Amino acid sequence: MPSDVEYLRQSPFIDCDSPAIHAFARSMTEHVDDGEVGRVVALYLAVRDRIVYDPYVDFTDPATYRASSVLALGRGFCVGKAALLAACARAIGIPARVGYADVRNHMTSPRLYELTKTDMFIWHSYTELKVDGTWVKATPAFDADLCRRVGLAPLGFDGREDSLFQAYDRAGARRMEYVRDRGTYGDVPFETILSAFREAYPALVAACAAHVCGDFHQEAVAPDA
Repeated sequence: MPSDVEYLRQSPFIDCDSPAIHAFARSMTEHVDDGEVGRVVALYLAVRDRIVYDPYVDFTDPATYRASSVLALGRGFCVGKAALLAACARAIGIPARVGYADVRNHMTSPRLYELTKTDMFIWHSYTELKVDGTWVKATPAFDADLCRRVGLAPLGFDGREDSLFQAYDRAGARRMEYVRDRGTYGDVPFETILSAFREAYPALVAACAAHVCGDFHQEAVAPDA
């Protein structure tokens, strides 16, 4: 097994040595007093809510998956946002890696479903952080504004227990379930994910590469979203 050193160092997509990553991580944690737990919770909330969730990204562009690029753009999908949280944690000395799973996500939109033809999302990403000696999982994908639009409580994280997904919305309807765990990685496996997306979602990949998708936040307010 790799030592924690691997999960603290710079990597191509979890580029924790980026000055912008360091500045963001410091600014989000400099006034937090509750040790590592408090700092990772502060970082989680910052990435979850300050970076807009957007599934209409160019999946063919490596920048879409790179932490510093997601931070600069202020938006990203689950893979990029998980990489950003991992990079921020590494920047303040907390070991972090990224994990993946296939999920059945009932929080979609007519446009996204038209492009994917499924509610199964492969290589959905989360971040795993070593907090006070224990690895815990957190998913910073869906920002609070989006969750409010679809009647979902934002996913919380206390820094001590795994926080992976919202199983039900406020009305009790099923929203998400994990189907297959793909394990954790020291860096984003860009080529593997892109190959899988091209096979599973050719129309989505093509539309996003051509920048002819949509605005998921606006679509998500539709009654049948």
